[in-house]
Amino acid sequence: MTRHATFTVDGMSCASCVDRVERALKSVPGVEDAEVNLIAGTARVDFSDATDTLALAGALSAAGYPAAEAEARLEVEGMTCASCVGRVELALKAVPGVTATEVNLATGSARVRFTSGTTTPEALAAAAAAAGYAARPAANAGPAPDRQAEEAARLRRAFVLAALLTIPVVVLAMGTHMVPAFHHWVMVTLGERASWLIQFVLTALILAGPGAVFFRHGISALLRGAPEMNSLVALGSLAAFAYSTVATFAPGLLPEAARGVYFEAAATIVTLILLGRMLEARAKGRAGEAIRRLIGLRPDTARVERGGSVAEVPVESLIAGDIVRLAPGERVAVDGVVTEGHGWIDESMLTGEPEPAEKSPGAPVTGGTVNGPAALSFRVTATGEGTVLARIIALVADAQGAKLPVQALVDRITLWFVPAVMALAAATVLVWLFLGPDPALTHALVAGISVLIIACPCAMGLATPVSILVGTGRGAELGLLFRRGDALQRLAEAKVVAFDKTGTLTEGKPALTDLIAAPGFAADEVLALAAAAEARSEHPLARAILAEAGARGLTLPAAEAARALPGRGLAARVAGRDILIGNARALTEAGIDPAALLAEADRLAALARTPILVAVDGRVAALLAVADPVKPSARAAIAALHEMGVQTAMISGDTSATAGAIAAALGIDHVEAEVLPEGKVAALETLKTSGTTAFVGDGINDAPALAAADIGIAMGTGTDVAMEAAEVVLMTGDPAAVADALRLSRATMRNIRQNLFWAFGYNVLLIPVAAGALYPANGMLLSPMLAAGAMALSSVFVVTNALRLRRAGPWRRA
Repeated sequence: MTRHATFTVDGMSCASCVDRVERALKSVPGVEDAEVNLIAGTARVDFSDATDTLALAGALSAAGYPAAEAEARLEVEGMTCASCVGRVELALKAVPGVTATEVNLATGSARVRFTSGTTTPEALAAAAAAAGYAARPAANAGPAPDRQAEEAARLRRAFVLAALLTIPVVVLAMGTHMVPAFHHWVMVTLGERASWLIQFVLTALILAGPGAVFFRHGISALLRGAPEMNSLVALGSLAAFAYSTVATFAPGLLPEAARGVYFEAAATIVTLILLGRMLEARAKGRAGEAIRRLIGLRPDTARVERGGSVAEVPVESLIAGDIVRLAPGERVAVDGVVTEGHGWIDESMLTGEPEPAEKSPGAPVTGGTVNGPAALSFRVTATGEGTVLARIIALVADAQGAKLPVQALVDRITLWFVPAVMALAAATVLVWLFLGPDPALTHALVAGISVLIIACPCAMGLATPVSILVGTGRGAELGLLFRRGDALQRLAEAKVVAFDKTGTLTEGKPALTDLIAAPGFAADEVLALAAAAEARSEHPLARAILAEAGARGLTLPAAEAARALPGRGLAARVAGRDILIGNARALTEAGIDPAALLAEADRLAALARTPILVAVDGRVAALLAVADPVKPSARAAIAALHEMGVQTAMISGDTSATAGAIAAALGIDHVEAEVLPEGKVAALETLKTSGTTAFVGDGINDAPALAAADIGIAMGTGTDVAMEAAEVVLMTGDPAAVADALRLSRATMRNIRQNLFWAFGYNVLLIPVAAGALYPANGMLLSPMLAAGAMALSSVFVVTNALRLRRAGPWRRA
């Protein structure tokens, strides 16, 4: 049996870290798969009963990336004295992974800290219950703290302190070089040695304080033989500090020409990289705003009818069946069905549609949407994790944690990147020592430190996931849900988009347009028999026949038996008569000659109407025609796809004439008509010869095709089965959203390519410069301070570039 756990992992800062965490987890016996998300700082693990979460947490700690601690709050019942408190604490502490407990008798609550991923609040509540004290996770515990905001605040404090300490160091070191009068004043008032001592003290405080994080993670990783980003920073700043310390306190160990200090380099390296990380954390926080905005759509309370009165209660206490009063302008608390009132609800935050949706009794409402000027009442149908909003948040979170195929190449490169940089830095030092001009040691030190500092695996690691994070978040705001992150890449590669017809390109609400009775039959009589046979069918065409019978006020006899003929029609026995409803194939296979009405059927099909033949007791009785109006935006959607160089196709069970007429009206390139449900997969296989193929559908019968397509796109107005089979869900029923999803996926992939080009190009170009490749030509040797600034800006550039995706679209309203 496969189990899953998600750990919050501390200490990851670059793609090398991601690779090492994944390898550490996959090395644990029983682990089937591990997927690490650098942006979210999480690791999702699939594992069997051969291991447990404690072993996984231990592997993370051994690798130097311990699982972060989480906190749960429990409401505990039945505690009456201090002994009860002690028993609950003992029970909770016995749960594997728990690190601290705090039980409060007065409030009847417990706070538990545990290693993330090793247990859950539900398991903790069960442990307390097993000790005899009923417990449950606290409903009002409030949202978890924003880790990105906390990280940005911590880095801001560290940067400010480092900057305050660095400024005097830089002034003393660089001011004396740049301003001769200042140099003279320092030499007269302080003296060179006192100046160096002040720089030593301030730099030591920086390295031991704000910069300690680099040494804590970097040196330990180095000792484990797994160097990463922090190791480069630690080695570079430590080398500059150690060299300068020797020059200050034991100058005799160095050649006279090489007796100089680089305290300002060590201090500035730490300060600039802290600045870069602070800006990066702030930018990543903005990148994840989409989910926070979605979470913010949930109101805290709702007004519920209970006991003959209306009470305001926490949303968490709502249950299915509750009747909720919705005031004008109020946000809908949970999913439900309108029971009273008529009005309009703004659903744009979920669907991306600008126009409000009309609501009357029987219409669904979705939690998080905003009511218009009319008061409504609705019956709750889903709460908590079962609501549409909760599922959207989960879908977006899952997609944001996914890896794209393009990331595999990055992972392979970054696995060796840091060791390669360290080897290159060592080689640079040796080359300068043996071939460089005097002072060779100084030049070797500067070049080696610059190589270590300028290399930036962070930008490589961030290039793909941060774009996915922003792109999928923006998609959620536009009503475009990518259920899997890799769907972004595959959709961007689509060469063919195939549509189901009914409910996708058309309204899915067909109406009867023609009724032609054969000689010897009365139109109303045949319509009543057909409607009786179709009474239990959910097919849109059946509903059109029933609606027309109802409009004519016909009394329907009882159907004794009815059976569906997939892709053909329906057979039934009604009022003692055998009824067959379907296409010409259905009648021919039953031995009934449809020739009498075929010419009329062809004429109606050419008008984009669906002909339906009705046979009674083995004779052709009537021809019905049903038309399903094409959605207003369908033609524009097809045109938009053509503008992007994508071929279009339509796969339909309708007659060739009807499907061809609709396709011609919309400008669709290729038509597959009279296709049985199981034949849609075969039709897709044919289309795949033209390239990566996406299929757009909305019905249960579309699920196999959605799963078989390279990319399945489900309309959110369709069935849950269709949406589960698809990789992309469009919350709106607008086919133009297909073009929007393709635009967004291409914009995201373009953004990823830009980030990767910058991340790799930056390193390819600047590492040789840092090593001194330009020195023979123009005497240029890159300062470690400039290297630190360039490295910090590299990561900031990647994240800032990805943030541009927040402004993508909305194309349909452009």
